[in-house]
Amino acid sequence: MSGGGSLLLNGWLIIDKPVGIGSTQVVGAVKRALREGGYAPTKKDMPKVGHGGTLDPLASGVLPVALGEATKLAGRMLDASKLYDFTIAFGTQTDGLDAEGAVVATSDVRPTLAEVEAVLPRFTGPIDQVPPAYSAILIDGQRAYDRARRGEAVEMVARPVTVFGLEIRDDTASGQRLESVTLSAHVSKGTYIRSLARDIALALGTVGHVAMLRRTRAGPFGLDAAISLDKLADAAMARSLEELLLPVEAGLDGIPALPLVPDEAKAIAQGRTLFGQSVDDGDYLAMDGKRPVALVSVAAGTVSVIRGFNL
Repeated sequence: MSGGGSLLLNGWLIIDKPVGIGSTQVVGAVKRALREGGYAPTKKDMPKVGHGGTLDPLASGVLPVALGEATKLAGRMLDASKLYDFTIAFGTQTDGLDAEGAVVATSDVRPTLAEVEAVLPRFTGPIDQVPPAYSAILIDGQRAYDRARRGEAVEMVARPVTVFGLEIRDDTASGQRLESVTLSAHVSKGTYIRSLARDIALALGTVGHVAMLRRTRAGPFGLDAAISLDKLADAAMARSLEELLLPVEAGLDGIPALPLVPDEAKAIAQGRTLFGQSVDDGDYLAMDGKRPVALVSVAAGTVSVIRGFNL
């Protein structure tokens, strides 16, 4: 690939983020791999790069990274549901609700597996959840975690989220008192696993914090497609990144295709509206043969562009 070949890098790299770095640092690592592998020898060759959903430094797992035209779909990835495995350590609650925070409460109470199982239905389905004070939520124009770190009292407001599924992953004997328990959760956007762990512990008459957090799926992307940062760097140096890159439309899994004839595809590519399409209302991926043209919305036979792709 010669300089400027980065124009071909439109799609998704699914990174298995390690513990200890933030999502922005992963984006930086992708850009560094592109530079060092010769995909973006100059600044103007660098495609747009962005991540599809923040993952805390203490969490690991699936972090979709969008390149080029796929960055137009990064916002949709933020709205996608997520799957997590997480461990609640009982007996201590911290200000950050994780293993790095300062201890703010303790308890000698330890639940059994049966007791944990009994409370989980209370946290399944639509629930109101109070986010952690150490979160990126804006309060009066400032990030909550910035105010909390300054020692300010931060009052977080409960908000509705949905827990689609919540189950125990441990096979501990049901009568044994637990120091910790590992769960799997399928949650809507805006759900804080740290808050979920806090509330489950409180419902069990004790306190707790998240000792391990791993995202196993974000929208259509799972761990089966995820690569390590080392593999990313090696592939870039071997000039084989294209083999790891998922197509732009992979971020639209579950959205049906809308085949267009060339004249229609040209009109949509220009942002124009089509009329008289005999398809059901909803979102579609407008296709010119095998080439994605745009994400579109159809209402009463009228096709409007949501996001166009320059592919």
